[in-house]
Amino acid sequence: MANRKKMKKLSFLLIFSLLLFTACKKDHVDATNTKTLQSSINDMAASLSTIKQIKFNEALYILKTFGVEADGDVAELKALGQLINGKKVPEIMAMADEVAQKNGIDWASTAPPSLGEMNIFGDDKAKESDPNDVKANSLSINTTPTGDDGTGAPTAIQIVPRLVDNTGKPVSFTGAGLEATLEVFSNGVKLSTAKNLMRDNNFRGFNLKFSSLPAEKVVDNKIDITVSVKTTAKTFKMTKIGLDVNPLLLKMPAPPVVDSTAVNQDPAVIDPNNPGVADPMDPNASNSPTAPKQTAADPKTVVSGFLNNVSSQNLKAAYNSSSNPSWGSYESFANPTSGFGSVKNVSVKNISTNLANANVASVNATYDVTDKSGRTTSLKVTFGLKNVNGEWKISSYKINP
Repeated sequence: MANRKKMKKLSFLLIFSLLLFTACKKDHVDATNTKTLQSSINDMAASLSTIKQIKFNEALYILKTFGVEADGDVAELKALGQLINGKKVPEIMAMADEVAQKNGIDWASTAPPSLGEMNIFGDDKAKESDPNDVKANSLSINTTPTGDDGTGAPTAIQIVPRLVDNTGKPVSFTGAGLEATLEVFSNGVKLSTAKNLMRDNNFRGFNLKFSSLPAEKVVDNKIDITVSVKTTAKTFKMTKIGLDVNPLLLKMPAPPVVDSTAVNQDPAVIDPNNPGVADPMDPNASNSPTAPKQTAADPKTVVSGFLNNVSSQNLKAAYNSSSNPSWGSYESFANPTSGFGSVKNVSVKNISTNLANANVASVNATYDVTDKSGRTTSLKVTFGLKNVNGEWKISSYKINP
């Protein structure tokens, strides 16, 4: 009888321990630190079937790679934790679907496993039959100008990486999910980063649009690119230097926002409460008021003169009417193939002042440009201008659709 009671007590304690252990398992992400993040994700995965565990890991990889903005595995992991903290498996799957769709990635949470053995915590050891363990010797890059801005000039660069063997021939593989990263630089400054998944060696690569690059950061109309492809065992990298861009299509800074309700005070009016202005009743003060800032001419006139000078190829005068860092040196501005030196004629249709105050202005111009090969393009351009010592200077140039 005593043994039976003892057995019941042990059974009760065992069941209680199991319930306690089960209750401690987390069903949501705890991103308090890296340890709790990994522990909670392991708990969540343990409750899933084998196939769903793989898809869950793929979803986490999609979010870590494409759903957060960070450089390096440690920073990406921290950002991922902040993104999914408190989320449960269905929510994470839905977030990954949204990110994949937004980035044009061929992945869905309801599809069969497709990315190989994914582990966001950095276990890069090759698994048996691991599709991401691609054997290659190096990476090659092919770059091709694409698109047409209407004058025959390209609008983008297609960048296609290939994993190759020691003879330079592309290696054959399928069913992988290799992380491919494109970094764009100019004069050593990083301009942008893009990522995608390389499933096989027919990867279409990256389409880099010139309109995505900030004009003020592109030096001498040249960019450098670095592409990296990460396999299980190794990350392959390749760099190309000095690729040409179309300067007329670069992203221009937005014109400054001006409060149209603001009242500009007449500088001739003396404010006795302003210590910077002389009081005419003070015998010890100078009775000469501060000279008002010189008023610039009509900004529309400056744009008209600029276009006339470009049309007549008086490029030095056109360049001197600007203060636009994105146009670079005079040599770049007047370049006969990529600059305004390629223009044969400009036929202006309309010029109107869009915005103007004492310091900044915006002018819209519609005109036809004929290049030296005889091709004509109709353009709608917004010129930004700034007041430099009483003289309007063109400070930005944006081609509108």
